[in-house]
Amino acid sequence: MYTLGVRRDFIARHFLIGGDWGPENFPNSHHYVLELQLEGNELNQHGYLVDIVDVNECLDEIIGIYKEQMLNDCPTFAGLNPSIEHFARILATSISEKIKAGNISAVKVVLWENDSAWAAFRVER
Repeated sequence: MYTLGVRRDFIARHFLIGGDWGPENFPNSHHYVLELQLEGNELNQHGYLVDIVDVNECLDEIIGIYKEQMLNDCPTFAGLNPSIEHFARILATSISEKIKAGNISAVKVVLWENDSAWAAFRVER
């Protein structure tokens, strides 16, 4: 099984709803670090799992939706608490839908909210 990883960082804002989480109930920023892992059993004709240039273009587009934004105002978070768990799922699902390489069997996003807290979501294809 091959794994290709790409890492990106960006800043976005949110506030948590539905509970008493102290300062997290008020608008605040996080310096998120997204670790993307793509898995597959076969390489393409060029010896790649997937072209990193294509992966970077996909990440630019998807992260661009959330970068410097208030997550609570984004349509993908409608009716959801903008938790790191929901955010990891939304990102993994969006990336999986965008990357068309047929040899990719799984897409995993590990999303760091700070130096010590992360959530992950894996999409099997």
